[in-house]
Amino acid sequence: MNKTELFETLEKFNMRPSKVLGQNFLIDKNLLDFIVREAQPEPGEVVLEAGPGFGALTRLLLAAGADLYAIEFDRRLCDYLRNNIKEPNFHLIESDACRIDIASILPEGKPFRAIANLPYAISSIFVAKLLDLPTPPTQMIFMLQKEMAQRLAAKPGTKNYGALSVRSQQLYNVKLLRTVPPQVFHPRPDVESALVKFEANGYMPDFELRKRLCGIVRCAFAQRRKKILKPLAAAYGREEVEAALAKVGIPDNARPGELGIKKYEELAALL
Repeated sequence: MNKTELFETLEKFNMRPSKVLGQNFLIDKNLLDFIVREAQPEPGEVVLEAGPGFGALTRLLLAAGADLYAIEFDRRLCDYLRNNIKEPNFHLIESDACRIDIASILPEGKPFRAIANLPYAISSIFVAKLLDLPTPPTQMIFMLQKEMAQRLAAKPGTKNYGALSVRSQQLYNVKLLRTVPPQVFHPRPDVESALVKFEANGYMPDFELRKRLCGIVRCAFAQRRKKILKPLAAAYGREEVEAALAKVGIPDNARPGELGIKKYEELAALL
């Protein structure tokens, strides 16, 4: 859907993009084609899309044969999608992508990928929700706010490195594919965006360990400027944390942003 087609559709349905829902519709066909080329969807594979909007990316994924499950919160857009996309491999779920039980809407036991132009308003919550799954996506390709993309791909010791960086990179190689200017969207966002690819790194630790790591990094980075001992001691007990830090070779004065993923995993195994 190009800019003219989008404007005509918005006018026909008497709609305006919602700032509250973070709606910025992609209107650049070259970029849409690039996303699909990068994803290379295969016939019959399960793909999850959050925030399909008017279906610009959706239609291309369906044309490639993907078995597409799209979660859309906006009732007006759901009405449009139901009336305009009739392919049998299209499955529309009218719901809040940040609240729905994702595993319950996908075919049981089948691997899936997640590909979407994510609304800015839900991006961090939705990515975290996918990471929380017992069996997360085999790959994720998302359009995100550039700042969020940089955080997800950040390395230890940098200002952007945080809890979601650790959790994402525990399971995926995170790569920024390209920076995207505001003019490829309507309405234009106030910031740059970036297309990010999460490629599974082949490492899938025990689900319980992943949950414990999640709790530790959230606790630690909630006070990222403080020495890591203080926030962890408040949550897990000072003696236990001091013993764990000593055992894995982390000094008491280390700060959350200085620790790599393996050190956080070692802490998760002990606390």
